[in-house]
Amino acid sequence: MTRPPMRRGGSALDQAEAAFKAVTSKPAEAAPAPKTITPPSGKELVSLRLDRDVLEHFQDEGPGWQDRINAALRASAGLE
Repeated sequence: MTRPPMRRGGSALDQAEAAFKAVTSKPAEAAPAPKTITPPSGKELVSLRLDRDVLEHFQDEGPGWQDRINAALRASAGLE
């Protein structure tokens, strides 16, 4: 048995996809360089156990309680 002759250029779907990509793709030279991710101001994620009443004291004032704890620790350590 002989095979039917192969079409050049692929199926109509392949041709349509190639045409779509040609008009919607950005040129390679226009792509911006990837940005390097750096941790903000050198902060580090740690696990810390605090007394419940101490935690509630800082959380009572709402969002930003972690920053307030950090500020209190910096003041206590004499880093301000």
